[in-house]
Amino acid sequence: MALSSHHTRLCVAQFMPRVWNNHLKFTIMNKTKSVTNATTAVYGSSEMVHPAPTMIIPEHMTTPEIAYRMVKDETYAQTQPRLNLATFVTTYMDEYATRLMNESVAINFIDQTEYPRVAVMSGRCINIIANLWNTPEKGDWKCGALGIGSSEACMLGGVAAWLRWRERRMKAGKPTDKPNLVMSAGMQVVWEKFCQLWQIELRQVPLTRKNRTLDAKEALAMCDENTICIVPIAGVTWTGLNDDIEALDAALDEYNAKTGYEIPLHVDAASGGFILPFTSPETKWDFRLKWVKSISTSGHKFGLVYPGLGWVVWRDKSYLPKEMSFSVNYLGANITQVGLNFSRPAAQVLGQYYNFIRLGREGYRSIQQNCMEIARYCHERIGRMACFENYSEEVVNPLFVWSLNEEYNRTAKWTLYDLQSALQQSGWMVPAYSLPKNIDDIVVMRIVVRQGMSRDMADMLLKDIESAVKEFEKLKYPTQSRLAYEKREKQLGKVFTH
Repeated sequence: MALSSHHTRLCVAQFMPRVWNNHLKFTIMNKTKSVTNATTAVYGSSEMVHPAPTMIIPEHMTTPEIAYRMVKDETYAQTQPRLNLATFVTTYMDEYATRLMNESVAINFIDQTEYPRVAVMSGRCINIIANLWNTPEKGDWKCGALGIGSSEACMLGGVAAWLRWRERRMKAGKPTDKPNLVMSAGMQVVWEKFCQLWQIELRQVPLTRKNRTLDAKEALAMCDENTICIVPIAGVTWTGLNDDIEALDAALDEYNAKTGYEIPLHVDAASGGFILPFTSPETKWDFRLKWVKSISTSGHKFGLVYPGLGWVVWRDKSYLPKEMSFSVNYLGANITQVGLNFSRPAAQVLGQYYNFIRLGREGYRSIQQNCMEIARYCHERIGRMACFENYSEEVVNPLFVWSLNEEYNRTAKWTLYDLQSALQQSGWMVPAYSLPKNIDDIVVMRIVVRQGMSRDMADMLLKDIESAVKEFEKLKYPTQSRLAYEKREKQLGKVFTH
């Protein structure tokens, strides 16, 4: 049957878009050989049957959906962040905090002319943190700075102590070429970095089975006129314990009075700075102590902000050397900055200030106390297992370590490195590692309990630990790790511990 001219035009109109799209697709593919049409299904694209670029940038573009999926799929097999009990960094923030940070990801903190309110928020955060630590400073704006993490904050505290020491020595006409710093062997690697980069002798007080934190007497025995500061730790990375900072301050006060030195304390409170004010407010570790001149912490640990934020606060402005402030005017105004980095994201600052508003003292207290309660629950359950022995009797931060029971270990056919691997198969990241020098024959495992871990998750972890141990106890022959242990060979864990 013949079609009318109207029907012919209609059919052509319906057909032509398909013809044109096919022609366009053919042309694009011919010209580029790789560009995927926008209508192509993600897993129907050519990109999904070729390896991702590793050495050379691709010649042609692809769709945002495919690029997103390629990057997303690359991380799919990794442990879910909340199952990573090795890390100290925050892995959970609420929906509004996450939204706020995502919306501010394009803001450069350093450009205070364009984003002045971010600078104000940063100052408010410093004020709040300084007051949490019982600052004696009376000004409207307390003396502090932010960093990319607590490592930068530690370095700023160390540099300030070094510059103050150098200035005193120069005024007295004494040499400044042999500075040293004293702290325990339970330090985080940032202090090794700091001392190496600034050519400062690092004097480490050994940890022993008897002295599991910094021994004040041993620390003072290592001090002399060239000591820029002593660094006690609130929340030792290796063990979760706290140095007795109040006792150290009292001993240091007597030492300084006797020698005429002015050796200060810089407290590395990367973990404890946001724990102690809420779980143990009566404990004196902060600016209530005479010789504590600066404190650093990590906003992205128990400050409850996603990674990329550290804070340092000085007792008052007189302890921040003027040499650490740098002014630039090429951003449209004269801007003064204290820090080792320059450009940095503002999102973390907004996240920190949001937390302070949203949670308040009550919210931080409840979260940190819940973390402590779950940590103590896990500590008690693991301590009851015949094969294990907790390193310390009490939990003072939301983390703890344990080892194989000494008697059990004599006949065991497995090690904690085997348990680490077994838990990893279930998605858990629980690190196994040896303790610092002098006690490095002790192999431990560690759990860090953060916001986002519930009692149910703890029970699932404990069940997986118990199941793995039952399987190990069926072994007829020792594992490779056990054989290496019996040969006294050095073994390394497969999980990052800091």
